[in-house]
This record gives sequence, C-alpha cells and structure tokens, in this order.
Amino acid sequence: MSTNKEKILEAASALFLSGGTAALSVRAIAKAAGVSTIGIYSHFEGKQGILDALYIEGFKRVDEAMTIPRGELAPRDVVARAASNYLDLAETSRAHYRLIFGESDASYEPSEEAKSAGITAFEKLTLGIAGLLPEDATQEVKQTAALQVWSLMHGAVSLRHHAVADLVDMRNWRENTLKAVTLLIDGIVDSSA
Repeated sequence: MSTNKEKILEAASALFLSGGTAALSVRAIAKAAGVSTIGIYSHFEGKQGILDALYIEGFKRVDEAMTIPRGELAPRDVVARAASNYLDLAETSRAHYRLIFGESDASYEPSEEAKSAGITAFEKLTLGIAGLLPEDATQEVKQTAALQVWSLMHGAVSLRHHAVADLVDMRNWRENTLKAVTLLIDGIVDSSA
C-alpha cells in the first residue's frame, strides 16, 4: 500500500471513530490525510471506495484474530484463544470494528469483495467451532454455534462502548466475557455429545 493510501485510510479511520460515516466526506478525509481530493479519487474512487477498503481491512483483521495455529491446542482452547483475540481486536481497531458491525449509514452498501471478506472471517470461526462438534455435524449446526459465540462476543463489545457502561462496573468486562464464552463453548460441547 502506498504512503498516501495509508494516510488516507488512517485519516478516514480517525474521522469515522470521532464522527461516524457523517464525518467521512472526501474533503474532510483529504484534509486530515494531507492529500488532495483528487488523490482520494485516484486511490479509492471516493467515499464508497474508502469505506470498502476499511470494511475489507476490518474483516481481514477479524480473520487474522480467528486464525489460531492448532498445533497442540485442544479445539476448546482454539476457540477460546480466538475469542480472546477478537476482544483485543475490538479494542485496538475500534473504527474498523464499528464500521463492519453496523455503524455505517444507509448510503453505504459493501461491495461484493467487502462482503466476501466478512464471509471469510465468519467461516474461520465456524471452522474453529466445528472442532468442538461431532464430525457428522451439519454445516447449519456449525454455523449456528459459531453465530452464538460471535453474538456473545459482539454483544459484550457493544455494551462496553455503550452508555450502559457508565451504569455498571465494566472494569472486568473482558474477563467476564471470556468466562461467558467458555461456558457457551462447554454448552455447545455438552449439547453435541
């Protein structure tokens, strides 16, 4: 990636984090990145292209978080480590996380390439969950279990950054979320036995 492309994406991430998609005008991104608006269009074909690039990058980060070398790890530990990585990612890549998980506006429709990046990340989690299930488990059962784990993690991250976080003690949110994921994993294993 060129230096200008990186600057543009970094500026867009910062603007998105501070003001959502409403803050992402081509002019504002260009100003924050220190490039011309023509540079935005030549690298990304405008705001849609920037959103797609951020969306794809976000799901690539999710995919990487879900990629756990199996080695000596038990399937349960693979999923637990992926969950831990996911929670870390949600904190370190907040702009990407917010974009890919619902804080875009109605005018943004992810491209097919962007949607494919999301599917790949979900398939990675599904593959990890499959290790917990009997070999003859259907794809639907694997995906349902993966969606349960993903929903739990996503819900915890959303609560962490929601106004409710000011109303309850969220200091141990990460540890509590990982305990809940472990309980869910145990439930998935028990129900499939």
